[in-house]
Amino acid sequence: MTDFQAFAVEQYLSETEHGVHYNFSESGVHPMSYAELFELANVDRDALFATLVDYPQVNGNQLLRERIAALYQRAHADNVLVTVGATEANTLVAATLLEPGDNVIRFSPTYEQLAGNAHNLGYEVRSVDMHSTQDWAIDAPGLAAAVDDRTRIIHIVNPNNPTGQVLSADDRELIVAAARGVGAWIVADEVYSGTERNTDEPTASFWGGYERVIAINSMSKAYGLPGLRLGWLLAPESLIPALWRRHEYASITATMMSMQLASAALEPSARDAITARARGLIRRGFETLQKELSYHKGVFSVVPPQASAMSFVKFDLPVDSDTFSARLLTEEDVLVIPGSRFGVEEHFRFSSALPEEHLRAGLQRMNELTGRILKSA
Repeated sequence: MTDFQAFAVEQYLSETEHGVHYNFSESGVHPMSYAELFELANVDRDALFATLVDYPQVNGNQLLRERIAALYQRAHADNVLVTVGATEANTLVAATLLEPGDNVIRFSPTYEQLAGNAHNLGYEVRSVDMHSTQDWAIDAPGLAAAVDDRTRIIHIVNPNNPTGQVLSADDRELIVAAARGVGAWIVADEVYSGTERNTDEPTASFWGGYERVIAINSMSKAYGLPGLRLGWLLAPESLIPALWRRHEYASITATMMSMQLASAALEPSARDAITARARGLIRRGFETLQKELSYHKGVFSVVPPQASAMSFVKFDLPVDSDTFSARLLTEEDVLVIPGSRFGVEEHFRFSSALPEEHLRAGLQRMNELTGRILKSA
């Protein structure tokens, strides 16, 4: 039996996030209210409220799958399986693709959901570094050394969680070449596409660039709708039935209400309005974060994220990331995720795509704790 590996990031959130006042631990933009969603997506309330609270189409209703497919080049509804968040999609992929003797490649730091599933199913997980001193670029020799003829999945989160970096063209080519060389699948978690800071052009999907790609996304991050718990995977049509059969065991289906609201949110004009809201929060929030991080000179630094609501902040203090995060929580009612939960010390993950007044107040509290630590050193 393989020793069970807890999902370090989600365990930390489960144990700490409820009741905290200044929660900067989440990785998506500030969630919308139902009222805001109904307004931005022009939801027909009468039609919605007349809908029976019944089981929906198990693989996702036709309109929703068509709107999801329209986000990708040369995709159609039969390439789409609607899931309960991107987390279920990752779980289904691990259960469907992996066979005895296979290994999985992950990049560090990253969100561990798929890699953790693979480990807990008894498969080997190999880690390839991404270098902070090179804007979190992939260690090319490390990737070449890790991949072999038993590599079944190369898993990438792009834009990255926790760093917010978008893969360079060179790094994308490295991944595709490595996968093609051994016939591996690229499983691309693309939940932060649409959250770019410096452009309104969404990060390109891996879909369409290589024949063995599964693209995963959800309504949680770029759309500010995590409570819908609705995600999807896009895969070659021939693979969908095997994933669907496992979906019936895992959850049977997402909810009728989630599918209806996701369909409304992904209507093109509604989607434009919702992603514009997200980008506004992301861009303003990062400016505020940068300003407050400069309060104590030389203590904090960050490779500016190209996308996402979060930053992976490096700090120079005489405490480790667990201690700094614990003191923030107990002394200042501020929650961040320590870098240790991503296997990287002297960092913490911080989400800044939040209402301005709340963000500033929490950052001031972080600076107050930092001052006390510096004074006692």
